[in-house]
Amino acid sequence: MGIQRWIFGATMAGFTGMAAITGAVGIATAAESSEDLRVKVTAEIGSVTVTHDGEKVVIKRNQDPDNRIVEAYAQTGRDCPPFCVQPMQLLPGVHTIGEVELLQMLQRREAGEDSFLFIDSRTPDWFNRGTIPSAENIPWTNLHREASTYDPFVVETILLDRFGAKKEDGIFNFQDAKKLVLFCNGPWCGQSPTNIRALVSMGYPADKIYWYRGGMQLWHVLGLTTVKP
Repeated sequence: MGIQRWIFGATMAGFTGMAAITGAVGIATAAESSEDLRVKVTAEIGSVTVTHDGEKVVIKRNQDPDNRIVEAYAQTGRDCPPFCVQPMQLLPGVHTIGEVELLQMLQRREAGEDSFLFIDSRTPDWFNRGTIPSAENIPWTNLHREASTYDPFVVETILLDRFGAKKEDGIFNFQDAKKLVLFCNGPWCGQSPTNIRALVSMGYPADKIYWYRGGMQLWHVLGLTTVKP
């Protein structure tokens, strides 16, 4: 597992120019009509409004026909290993979702119909450079046993206080734990898969875990809104 630490360290160092994050970035009013958008997500979904750090943020696609993906997510020739393409089905029971499914989940959550944690599994330096609106940061290094910063007390705090698990006679009970939606940098990124595997190994129910496999790379490819925490 020592090499895995190197893999993710290389992931963090392998990008450049991230300060130039663009795309459809910004906070818009809830009154903004998706009917006015020329570039929609689907024929039925123009935009989705979520709450991020107490502010309403409209997630939509970039409307500039000349917009291009930022350089940080344009590279296609990363060495494998470590940057190997992740499988579509990560683990039995884990739900792999795309952008439309994610936006529909965020929309239902904003309407109060559903409750889940939306987790950016990248390290804080990447999270702070730009993330998907309403995501919160729980780095892969917090849950992975082989990470240099792993602390079982931190893991227990996350499971009990943030994920809603209970501990009975020294054993975690995940019956009432929250649904989790995780993502990282893209289909070749191993950070959210590492978090997911770690959680399942602890007994977290796989069917309560959703994985947005496309991550930040496909989010940027589609010109969708990002925010800086």
